[in-house]
Parts: sequence; structure tokens; C-alpha cells
Amino acid sequence: MAAAAETAAAAAYASLKLHITPEKFYVEACDDGAEDVLAIDRVSTEVTLTVKKDVPPSAVTRPIYGILGTIRLVAGTYLIVITKKKKVGEIFSHAIWKATDFDILSYKKTMLHLTDIQLQDNKVFLSMLNHVLSVDGFYFSTTYDLTHTLQRLANTSPEFQEMSLLERADPRFVWNGHLLREFAAQPEIHRFATPVMHGFITMHSCSINGKCFDWLLISRRSCFRAGVRYYVRGIDSEGHAANFVETEQIVHYKGSKASFVQTRGSIPFFWSQRPNLKYKPKPQISKSVNHMDGFQRHFDSQIISYGKQMIVNLVNQKGSEKPLEQTFAKMVNSMANGMVRYVAFDFHKECSRMRWDRLQILMDQLAEQQDEFSYFLVDSDGKIVTQQEGIFRSNCMDCLDRTNVIQSLLARRSLQAQLQRLGVLHVGQRIEEQADFEKIYKNAWADNANACAKQYAGTGALKTDYTRTGKRTQWGLIMDGWNSLIRYYKNNFSDGFRQDAIDLFLGNYSVDEVEPASPLHVKKDWKFLALPIIMVVAFSMCIICLLMAGDTWTETLAYVLFWGSASFGTFAIILYNGKDFVDAPKLVQKEKMD
Repeated sequence: MAAAAETAAAAAYASLKLHITPEKFYVEACDDGAEDVLAIDRVSTEVTLTVKKDVPPSAVTRPIYGILGTIRLVAGTYLIVITKKKKVGEIFSHAIWKATDFDILSYKKTMLHLTDIQLQDNKVFLSMLNHVLSVDGFYFSTTYDLTHTLQRLANTSPEFQEMSLLERADPRFVWNGHLLREFAAQPEIHRFATPVMHGFITMHSCSINGKCFDWLLISRRSCFRAGVRYYVRGIDSEGHAANFVETEQIVHYKGSKASFVQTRGSIPFFWSQRPNLKYKPKPQISKSVNHMDGFQRHFDSQIISYGKQMIVNLVNQKGSEKPLEQTFAKMVNSMANGMVRYVAFDFHKECSRMRWDRLQILMDQLAEQQDEFSYFLVDSDGKIVTQQEGIFRSNCMDCLDRTNVIQSLLARRSLQAQLQRLGVLHVGQRIEEQADFEKIYKNAWADNANACAKQYAGTGALKTDYTRTGKRTQWGLIMDGWNSLIRYYKNNFSDGFRQDAIDLFLGNYSVDEVEPASPLHVKKDWKFLALPIIMVVAFSMCIICLLMAGDTWTETLAYVLFWGSASFGTFAIILYNGKDFVDAPKLVQKEKMD
């Protein structure tokens, strides 16, 4: 069954040509033996199947590598296509690609029907789409279902095998699901639709003891409650957690396949941490909602998908993070579900002063549970040998830096057991002693950390020096400081736009062509402009007074004190009203969603 699951009966078309005429877009399937041509009417937006002879010879033709979907903006409908791809590698002889460039094509031939304001809005919406598409990490395959783990694929029905890639894909991980909604409604055109996942994939052909095996790491980001670091925290009413990522590690050796799956996701109750110009805004736990409903929904769906849950909570157990840890522990106890267990480990406290060896305390604590959960293994005949019975659900505040360190250690322990069972490692041999493989392993997990961090926080991950080298370095600390500064800037001054872009792309916000007042035009309060100007002028005058001393030192001091107080006073007012000065999302009111 496992072998059958790998070949989608209805693979998507791999080779496509786009023919453009003033009336229609024609997408021609160029795979061997393919006759289909997709005709998209640029006026009525109707999508139909036709044949090659219907394509006018006058059409402008170019190769494309997939249809991402369609979206409505102020100017009308747009078609988004993949124009460049890069091969990542192969999973069981199926090519896996990274989409590296896209094109957004307007159905409308002219913009003369738009007012100046509408033109401007359309331009902003287009820049939002381009921003999402510019974030690295869109992957696809036309013959393999990337959205499912090996275990899910092995436990499917014959009907599932016959579905198109679009029908059978896990909707949590199809980032262009909203863009393909019109294609989804027409099964006859499914082969033209390419489900695309967002996250990270790396593949390596490795050798230990002269035995060659393939080692893969796949991180799938959920498109439910997707967004940026400070604007999307906790869960929504459906129980979807922010920054939810499923990470699967796969080994392929002599036809046998082993897989170990972990998840990460925001602390699953209703809380927020809105940016307000402070370096670390204080998390706020909502007091007006019933947390248990969403919490229960979250874990019900996790148990259905993965079995038993071992929560690994890595947040600080003092300061502003403490209430989150206490509430999480209390809610797990209140839920009293034997399938859900909880471990709290204060990562920063335990590993302070670079005592990274203390992570072994947590690993020892989780060892028995990990052995009980096991991993998925299927032999070369396609027979399932073991199934993974449960999952580690790790989190810190962002579910990035601390989480990735712990996930890489759990994955290594699982890999050790898998490679021994497959006969790659001899009894008593340890992965840590295999220098060449250890380097590949550590760098891949650090790259995974960077990809997840860039997609959520806007910069590379912190603590990757430990993941890459196994120790904390001074240079690593400097790089963490630099990344923290960039995160601070982005989280306060550009994340509103980034959040809007994601909401538009995923369909959380739909553009209404006849909407009289665009949400993009929000009138800023007078203080938004006035206070920063006053602060800069006052600070400049303070410096000038210091450089150009007056007749007496008392006069100079008086001027410096006056202008210094003025600049400090305005700075304090700005900080107090921090929420008014940050770049907030305009399209979807996140407060209402929480």
C-alpha cells in the first residue's frame, strides 16, 4: 500500500506553455501524450478545457511550471503562475521543486476603468502579493503528495490513491488553496492545478560505514492562523495554532523507509502580544473568552492527526512568560485527557551561562516517552513494521529558536534508533561520532530554523551556532544580537504590511471591487507625525547646544537641560502611546479575530 500511495494516479501536468491573446489565456499541457489545453476567458473569467488547434497562432507563448491560482483585486482578476523553479532533489524517484519566481497577470487589458485612488490601492495589493511570493520556501511536486507524512500516505484507501493531488492534499499545508478554489470546483481541470506548500525541504545522500542512504527533512507550515510574530499568537476559535509547523525527518535505505514527525505551534489558548515599541511587549491572556473550547478543539484535532501528545513547553518560568506557562499547565490538568501529557523546561534558565550540556536533562526526561511513541518504518516490500504512536509538540514563545534546538535533539535520537535498526550503524556506534554526517545533520537543522524564522519573524533564527556546531560561540551571540535588532525593527515598523499580505494571499481578506472606502486608507492621528518631529528637533537642539557652548556654562547647561527634557519627554509620550506608532495590519482586525 505504501508504494502505491507514492504514485498519484492523477499527477499534475509538469510541462506547461502559456499562450496569451487579448481575449484569453491558454495553458497547454506539454507532457508526453497530453492533449489538454486550459482556456481562461479574460472577460467572463470562465475556465474550460479545449484542444491545441483552438490556440490562435498570433498568441504570445512562454513556458511556465505551474498555475498557482487566481485572485480578485481592485482591477479585476489576476492569474498567478510559476515562471522559474529549482530542483531540490527526489523523494523515491519523484522530483521535488522549489518555486523561485512567479508572474501575476491581469485579465484586464487596461486600467482606464479605475480612479486614481483605486489604481493606488491595486498597486498596494499587488505589492502585497509580490511580498508573500518573495519569501523563500514554496515547494511543489507534480507527481508526489508533499503535504502528507509517510505514515499518513501508507494508511490511505484505494479511493485516496485515485484522487488528484489537489483533492488529496492536506488543506492545512496547501498555501495556494484559496487561489485554487475555482479550480477545485472543476475536477476535469485538476491536473492543471499545482498544490504548493510553504516551509523548508532539504535532501542529502549520505554514507555511514560505506552504506549509502537518503536523509530528508521537511517542514510544512500551516496556512491556518498564519501570520507574523507579534500579530498572530495563540489560537483561533477553531483551535488552529499560530506558527504551526509539522516537521518530518525521513530515511530511505535499500527500499526501507523510516520517518519521525514532530510539531511546533503557539501556546494553544487565547493570548496576544501586540507590538508597542517596547523591545519585548508583555503577553496578555484574554480574560473575556472561554479558553477551554479552543484548547480542547486544538488537541482533539492533534490527537486525530498524530495520536498521543507530549507537550514540551520551553518558555521562561519567571517574568512576563510565567503566566503563560502556569495557564498552559493548569489547562492540561483541567482537560484531564490521558492522551495529552505536559513537560515544562525553562530553557533560558537551565542553559544560562552557556551550559548547553544541561539540555541532556530534558532529553533524559523525554527518553521513555520517545521510545513509547517510536517512529514509522516500512520495509522494502512495502510492509509496515512500526507506526509512530504519538508526537512531541514543542513550543517556546515564537516556536522558533528554542523549539528548533530541542526538535533537532529529539530527531537525532530517533535517527540513531532508525539507522541501527536498518543496519547502517553498528551496535554501540553513535551518530555524533560520524563527523561527515553530523555536519550535514546540524547544518540542515540550522537551515530549517532559519527558514521557519524568516517566514514568521522576518529574520534568521537565533542560537543556530549551537545547532550547527554543538556549542555556543561569541560570534553566535553577536549574530543573535544583530538578528534581534532587525526583528525589533520589522516587528514594529513593517509587520502590519506583512500580515496584510499574508491575509490577502490566503483569502482571510477578499478585495471588494465596489467597496467605497478602502481599509488601506487609515487617517493617522496628529500626534503620529508631530511627536517624532518634535523629538528629533529637540534632540538636535540638545546636540547643537553641547557643541556650540554659550557664554557661560550655566547658560549652556540650561539649554541642554531644556532641550534634553523636551526630547526625553516626547520620547516617553511616544513610548506610552506605542501602539499608535507601530505598523498595524489594516485588512483584518486581528483583535476581533482573537
